[in-house]
Amino acid sequence: MELLLQGQETERLLFRKLRNIDFDAWLPFHQNPLSTQFWEGLPQNPKISCQEWFARVFYRYENQLGGMKALIEKKSSKLIGQCGLLIQEVDEKRELEIGYSILPSYWGNGFATEAAQKCKTFAFENQFAESLISIVHIDNIASKKVAWKLGMEIERQTIYKDNPVYIFRTNHA
Repeated sequence: MELLLQGQETERLLFRKLRNIDFDAWLPFHQNPLSTQFWEGLPQNPKISCQEWFARVFYRYENQLGGMKALIEKKSSKLIGQCGLLIQEVDEKRELEIGYSILPSYWGNGFATEAAQKCKTFAFENQFAESLISIVHIDNIASKKVAWKLGMEIERQTIYKDNPVYIFRTNHA
């Protein structure tokens, strides 16, 4: 199952694998306290937090667990975020998640929704799963809005990696 959206694009975005050279462009995500305010247990040092993020992404790539893809804005050719299909273990059940994170300077432009919609369409067209989830911290209003725009609904509240989250779900129509 090729979850990595190789060669995929949207009207404004190109998807490609994250690379080590993207580190400095992604570091501002970890330097902005609003980006990471909802997740307990992250390293306080932004560089260490970013290094751990990259390590997790590359681990997923190497172990066929999906992964966040770099989102490149076509107009500027800049990295503006990450989005992808991720195999997750939630409440002892294997699930396929749409994950999305956008650099703070690009918030409010609809990039997360555009990229996540592409992931949803790609997953269902390729019959990767009967349903998809998004794991959203209960206080993260912006991420909840993205999930709702994708047609997802809150299925339940649970604890994921020591954080209170909602599991949003959408089913293949």
